[in-house]
Amino acid sequence: MTTLLERAFAEAAKRPVAEQELLASRLLAELNAEDDFDRAIAGSTDVLARLAAEALDEFHSGLTEELDPDRL
Repeated sequence: MTTLLERAFAEAAKRPVAEQELLASRLLAELNAEDDFDRAIAGSTDVLARLAAEALDEFHSGLTEELDPDRL
């Protein structure tokens, strides 16, 4: 069975070398950005937990309001 990634690589391999290099650099940049994001999230669990607790406190205190889908 061929995975989607294998199909994408096969299609990319049909492109000119310059385009292959561009696609590869974009893919690597995206993977690096995801790794950076994962590390940032992992390193901020205390902050995120505090912010979540504050948001719940505000909600339970009646200090929040429902989103208006017409204003999004």
